[in-house]
Amino acid sequence: MIDFRLTEEHEALRKTVEEFAREEVAPVIGDLYEKAEFPYEIVAKMGRMGLFGLPFSEEYGGMGGDFLAVCVALEELARVDSSVAITLEAGVSLGAMPIYRFGTEEQKREWLPRLCSGEMLGAFGLTEPGGGSDAGATLTTAVERDGDWVLNGSKAFITNSGTKITGLVTATAVTGQTSDRRKEISAIIVPSGTPGFSVSKSYSKVGWNSSDTHELSFADCQVPQENLLGQRGRGYAQFLSILDEGRIAIAALSVGLGQGCVDECVRYAHERKAFGHAIGEYQAIQFKIADMEARVHTARLAYYAAAAKMLRGEPFKKEAAIAKLVSSNAAMDNARDATQIFGGYGFMNEYPVGRFYRDAKILEIGEGTSEVQRMLIARELGLR
Repeated sequence: MIDFRLTEEHEALRKTVEEFAREEVAPVIGDLYEKAEFPYEIVAKMGRMGLFGLPFSEEYGGMGGDFLAVCVALEELARVDSSVAITLEAGVSLGAMPIYRFGTEEQKREWLPRLCSGEMLGAFGLTEPGGGSDAGATLTTAVERDGDWVLNGSKAFITNSGTKITGLVTATAVTGQTSDRRKEISAIIVPSGTPGFSVSKSYSKVGWNSSDTHELSFADCQVPQENLLGQRGRGYAQFLSILDEGRIAIAALSVGLGQGCVDECVRYAHERKAFGHAIGEYQAIQFKIADMEARVHTARLAYYAAAAKMLRGEPFKKEAAIAKLVSSNAAMDNARDATQIFGGYGFMNEYPVGRFYRDAKILEIGEGTSEVQRMLIARELGLR
């Protein structure tokens, strides 16, 4: 029989993170969010809990767990706040995972222990200002000069790229031309503080206000040749594989936000009274909340299925795209319905559903838009 229950280890982790989110994150995140402040103390606590090292082997300072463990943690964090959840997701999936998957032994030993401990954050420099979903249209260049790489170009919407604990960005850059005259795209590690590497001021965003997001620029930025990550010319393919994994993580985060909407609405439906009765006694409210729960339940099964295929070593590109598509849609729909149930209070930032509504839309855009997910699903079905 198919068993969708978490293992004892995953369930213990879920309960630990649930308690942490409720007791440590919930009381302070609203104020940090409105001030657009990065949650350094929360990140440090998550580091001490080992959350940034969950899927990495112990020899590099990790916890020796698996990718599902990360997803379980993300879901529980996002039930309370998505800024904190995306900081963890980007730190693990986008900051450390490329080095873990493709780095040399020297690169792993230099960077992973600090990334796994949460002492340092890494960033993933793929998207460019004029590129958007067309990540292959990379314009940033890296030219070999005297045994170094010299980078020129810019990146946009890069998470965890400008905090005071950001240690590196792994950037894609055109390093030449292939035999069939296509761009040869490689990945290069650029440590923070490298001359010629600059971080623009933080974006003013609709949501994820306590998450760190910047535009980056490289102007004759010079790094050693050994900072090449993985094979030369394989940077684009490497990053696409990282995004496949990351889509499962974003699906888990989306499920968490959607479940948080249900949690808040159930509580509010008991407390709020209209026309002499708690609004939860009215079938219109009951049905809306029931639909919200059905959406998030279905989305959870989708990301569980994608994660299971990944952990078995089976192809999972289609399942990851499906999970990301349905989960982000569920998050957006639940946030809209939760705001409606709360009425005027749902439009006030003092209530979590207002924050959920502001945070939900980016889930249909980041790490591949919903349109890109549909394109990937169609291709996996043989429609080209």
